[in-house]
Amino acid sequence: MSLTHSERVDDSPLIAAIDLGSNSFHLIVARLDHGELRPVERIGEKVQLAAGLDQDDNLTEEAMERGLSCLRKLAQYCADMPANRIKVVGTNALRKARNSQEFVRRAEKVLGHPVDIIAGREEARLIYLGVAHTQSDDSGKQLVVDIGGGSTEFIIGERFEPLLLESLHMGCVTWSQKYFKDGLVTAKQFDEAYYGARLELLHIEQAFRNLGWNHVTGSSGSIKSISSILAQRGEDAITREGLLSLKEELLRFKKISRINFPGLKPERINIFPGGLAILCALFDSLKIEKMGFSDGALREGLLYDMAGRKNHEDVRQRTLLAMQKRYHVNTKFSDRVLKNLNILLETAQPEWFLSDDDCDLVRSAAMVQDVGMDISHTQSHRHGAYILRNADLLGFTKRQQQNLSMLVRGHRRSLPLQSLFQLPREECQKLLKLMILLRLATLLSRSKRDKTLSFVFELDGPYITFTFPEGWLEANPLTAADFDQESSYIVRAGYRLKFV
Repeated sequence: MSLTHSERVDDSPLIAAIDLGSNSFHLIVARLDHGELRPVERIGEKVQLAAGLDQDDNLTEEAMERGLSCLRKLAQYCADMPANRIKVVGTNALRKARNSQEFVRRAEKVLGHPVDIIAGREEARLIYLGVAHTQSDDSGKQLVVDIGGGSTEFIIGERFEPLLLESLHMGCVTWSQKYFKDGLVTAKQFDEAYYGARLELLHIEQAFRNLGWNHVTGSSGSIKSISSILAQRGEDAITREGLLSLKEELLRFKKISRINFPGLKPERINIFPGGLAILCALFDSLKIEKMGFSDGALREGLLYDMAGRKNHEDVRQRTLLAMQKRYHVNTKFSDRVLKNLNILLETAQPEWFLSDDDCDLVRSAAMVQDVGMDISHTQSHRHGAYILRNADLLGFTKRQQQNLSMLVRGHRRSLPLQSLFQLPREECQKLLKLMILLRLATLLSRSKRDKTLSFVFELDGPYITFTFPEGWLEANPLTAADFDQESSYIVRAGYRLKFV
């Protein structure tokens, strides 16, 4: 498919998602039509990124080149697409790879769009969103299972809301490599793969059983292959009996190269044993009797997530509100910070060339800057940064989460210049500007005597000027002292603060 110029303009209803999976890379382009997504193009290619991890968990150059070669083909479909209409995400293999940022840097150069590595539970949330939107609106809770190349996601949800999310480090590629690497398929090997999966499932099975569900849906390649094979035999769902029959037939092949099931694509033969062992294990662990299949998964979830955010259905807001509640954030103060920050952004966004996403990021930081107060008042910024860096923040990519953590780390006391300067220059300068705005908004919000503080805020390159009503600074000596201290902090970053 070749997108015409008229379809690429900013008001085009076309949106796209690229999923850099551990086994395959996939692109979906869809048209947003009256709130419904209508796919116009799907492209996928087997890359097996997870198979290219060496013993030190670094992606080999060969694996990187397989991925980049695929992306060069996909790049023509997203060339000239506006940034807010395409989303590119990496999953388990890139989460695991120690040199993932090197691949991301090269992939971004090929695609011309940012590549975000998402956390396991965020992947689970997006998978559920994709499944929920492509299934009939059944009543009751639904268990969704997605076996990928490097991880398996589990979600219980109701309609479009996930209730319980988990991601385990087992997938069809990694399991096939680990237990069937010699090219043989024996009963002993299958049992080892099965019990290896059962051990992983011990971490989640009780919580999932306790919550319960009304029906079960599987998604993505491994489950699709098994569903297709069983459908060839007239079975309309995956059952325990069907899995056991597939296991018995699989063992009769003895060698992976001999595997031949009607309905199984040739490119999935090598990873079929690992996927089947995992599915058998989770059927037994979670006591599943019957599983349907959904064509919707991560890619569709990404599209619906983008479409939902256009309609202000943003899961990130719910995540931040939950963080505020969990860590007893003083919301009256954070609301004052947010109010003053928005005033500063009216001037700063055009002057400092900040994007809407930049502004959303610093607003998010304003909401959760004090999550570390529950641990320590004096070091709250450091504890808050740690919490935000390591928590599961649904709706945020890994990069957004790291930047959010950095902003909270630098919202008070000395600026973390050493950490900032380790970032790429453009990202460093952007975060520094956002950090300064957050610090100033926080400083302005400390005075409780004047909730409707009036001031003029001006920017001229590195020069920052505040003009207050006559006599206000004299009447608020603590705020004046704060400004004085802040001036000494930000001058080290090359900015000059003047207040009159």
